[in-house]
Amino acid sequence: DRNELIEKVNTVLAEEFEVEVSEISDEKNIKTTLNLDSLSLVDLVALIEEEFSVKIAGDRMKEIQTFGDLYKFLSENA
Repeated sequence: DRNELIEKVNTVLAEEFEVEVSEISDEKNIKTTLNLDSLSLVDLVALIEEEFSVKIAGDRMKEIQTFGDLYKFLSENA
């Protein structure tokens, strides 16, 4: 269900990008919260694709700005 998905996403990302799970929430910007540059954004996409068995096209990633956007994408595609 959605809560399990959110919990898994938050745990995986907090671990990988060394932030507190409490810093992650629906409305927060992914790049800002995880302190991502263009290279680490590629790492983020690869990690999500591997963990959740999804494919994120480059243009699609531009639409995913907040954690809420990411949860929605994964709930529709994973």
